[in-house]
Order: sequence, then structure tokens, then C-alpha cells
Amino acid sequence: MSEQQRLSAIRSLLGESRLGRIFLIRSGSRTVGYVAVCFGYSIEFEGRDAFVDEIFIEPESRGMGHGQNALRLLKQEMERLGIKALHLEVDRTNEKARHLYHSVGFEPREKYFLMSAFLSGTTAEIHAEAQIRAADAGGSELIDRASQEETS
Repeated sequence: MSEQQRLSAIRSLLGESRLGRIFLIRSGSRTVGYVAVCFGYSIEFEGRDAFVDEIFIEPESRGMGHGQNALRLLKQEMERLGIKALHLEVDRTNEKARHLYHSVGFEPREKYFLMSAFLSGTTAEIHAEAQIRAADAGGSELIDRASQEETS
């Protein structure tokens, strides 16, 4: 991801609170980090969920409890916003981060692991395409019901 793409994504998140939030982590009057959270919806969790997309503490401020305190406050804020579940991903080999996340109530879902499919196209292009036809033998079809309702 280029710096320009990163800034564009951050501006989108800052400009539309329905997408998520970015919180500054402060120690007194000094900013020592940030956490970015993106919103989604989950049938499994019966409502809105959120994903900690990024958490960063400046290196000289690590190990002082800032991340732990920030995550505790973040969980409270997400509950206040009606979020049913808060997710994050962590490198399996990063024991220090895994311990931090566990200490504030995050549990591994050993039965599952995160998988991603990177999609091409801009958000506008994706939303403009109301129907996507798959090229499989069964002629599967994915219909965007929300787009159909908007045009009805």
C-alpha cells in the first residue's frame, strides 16, 4: 500500500463515522499512539461487530500499560456504541502482543483462522456493479439486494 493510498483510506475513515473510528492514545498531554477500528455486521454475533484494524504505540512508550489501558477503554466505547464483538488479528509468533490481548479479554478462536480475498476495483466501482455473475457451470449469481431496493 502506498502512502497516498494509506492516507486516502484514513481520510475515508475519519470522514464517515459509520465506517469506524480512529482514537488517539494519550499519556497526559502527549500522543503516544493510536487505534483504528472498522465496523461490520455479523450474523454469528447477532449484530454490529468491529475489527481493530491497527493499534500502534510509539516504541519509547511501549511496556508502560498504554496499549492495555487503550484496549480496555476501546472495549467500553464499543459496547457503548452497541458493538456485539470486537476482533483483532495478531501474528501467531508475537507472544508479547498475544499476552497483551489476552490480558484484556481477547481469546483465540482456535477452530478458525482469518482468511482474506483481495478484491480489485475501487469502492465506487464495486458499489456501481449491482449484479455479479459467476462463470461457473451452475450459473451462480450474486445479487446485491440493497442496490435493487434503492432502484425500486
